[in-house]
Amino acid sequence: MKLEETKAIIEAILFSAGRVVKTSELASVLEMTPEDVDVVMNNLKEDYKNGLRGIEILKVNDGYQLSTKTEYYDYVVQIFDNRSKPSLSSAALEILSIVAYNPKITRAEIEAIRGVNSDGTLYRLMENHLVEEAGKADLPGKPTMYTITDEFLKMFGLSSLDELPELPRYKLDENEQIVIDDLEIDENKENEEIDENE
Repeated sequence: MKLEETKAIIEAILFSAGRVVKTSELASVLEMTPEDVDVVMNNLKEDYKNGLRGIEILKVNDGYQLSTKTEYYDYVVQIFDNRSKPSLSSAALEILSIVAYNPKITRAEIEAIRGVNSDGTLYRLMENHLVEEAGKADLPGKPTMYTITDEFLKMFGLSSLDELPELPRYKLDENEQIVIDDLEIDENKENEEIDENE
């Protein structure tokens, strides 16, 4: 099969699916290896990047999805139902951060980090398809573990969790509390480096 025909078939599949299509699914349909699919996808992504196009291909974990470009959101939203997306509270963002940096974490572990009950917020995040169950932990009572979803990755413009920014380094004192002074020293060093560069 020629490259252009392969790209056209992939484009048709992604457009019709309206979801993330796994690389293994594309490989099976096209009778190609996943590595060859990735090569064709990179080629197709470049086609979209180089031309003035309203759509792009997003890589999400081990799959791909056709999506409108964010810069055209203001035009597209006028055609569709203009209901606002659910806003995320600071508690929701806190839980999302904890789950994103600690995949397969239990509710009890989330609450131990936050120091407060997280049932309601965790349930709302699951309703909004940003967090999902990830099996049972090998602990007494077999508590449910949670992880983030592909929707989370798409919402925050990430291909995978590997693209999350690094957490700041910190130290704990004898009471297991974060030593703020160390963080402030690091910030001062960064400011000094910026001043020197200027």
